[in-house]
Amino acid sequence: MVSLFSNSAMVIGRDEVYVAAMPLRATKGPPQLLLSAAYSLNFWDLQHFMVIIKPSSPSQVLVFDFQPKDPEDLYVALAAMYGRAVPGAVLVRKLQKLPRNKCWLVGYSTEDAVEIAREFNKKWETDLRIGLHDCRDYTNSLVKQLTGEKDVLERLRKIGG
Repeated sequence: MVSLFSNSAMVIGRDEVYVAAMPLRATKGPPQLLLSAAYSLNFWDLQHFMVIIKPSSPSQVLVFDFQPKDPEDLYVALAAMYGRAVPGAVLVRKLQKLPRNKCWLVGYSTEDAVEIAREFNKKWETDLRIGLHDCRDYTNSLVKQLTGEKDVLERLRKIGG
């Protein structure tokens, strides 16, 4: 996990907001191997992005995520690659701890970040279109809602995230 602040001391009473990257998911076999290799080689456009909230109170870390309902379905992948809308899903999962790699502290929320994210998810349009309305748009929009920062992924890309 990397902090993007010069003073990396934790801010008391404020929820920490992170962005993390993972390999894109695909059907098993060559497509999945290709995407895993792209992730390992740090090809920015072939990564899946999500928001992680670490509440200031002692509780579990939560991941907020937007992806296709069935990311391993070949037909869904083909439709998405050709710019067609596919059914998407907003997911919330618990983590035991923060990822060690490709996870960046991007800011703090002055309000209850988990509640803000849950309300944000209720309004998020779930038709997914690669490059127009996908995990990148979700991550940028949710981070803006939580911290006020616009285009966090562009900042991370510029610093070699």
